[in-house]
Amino acid sequence: MSVHPRSAEQVPSLTARVARASNPGGTTAMWVKDRLNGLWSDEDFLGWYPRDGRPGLSPALLATVCVLQFLLDLSDRQAAETVRCRIDFKYALAMDLDDPGLPSQCPD
Repeated sequence: MSVHPRSAEQVPSLTARVARASNPGGTTAMWVKDRLNGLWSDEDFLGWYPRDGRPGLSPALLATVCVLQFLLDLSDRQAAETVRCRIDFKYALAMDLDDPGLPSQCPD
């Protein structure tokens, strides 16, 4: 798998509006985005991936999911489900509200 770096992504405006309206006091996931945004980027991980090959998921996005997973004591499956379902996680990961989240690697 190779990395095709994403530029520093801003939270889509609709995602930001809905996240703030539904969580006026913020959540842990929103705090992580608001305070740690830019702490790591895809470019920080380029040396870990080959230059060619099928593009993988954004390593910066995966690092953010791992931090949130640790902070909220979630299993891998719970973290993937949370990315798919929670507006504050979509905010933290700068995803559109209709983004399907992470591809499932776990059998149902």
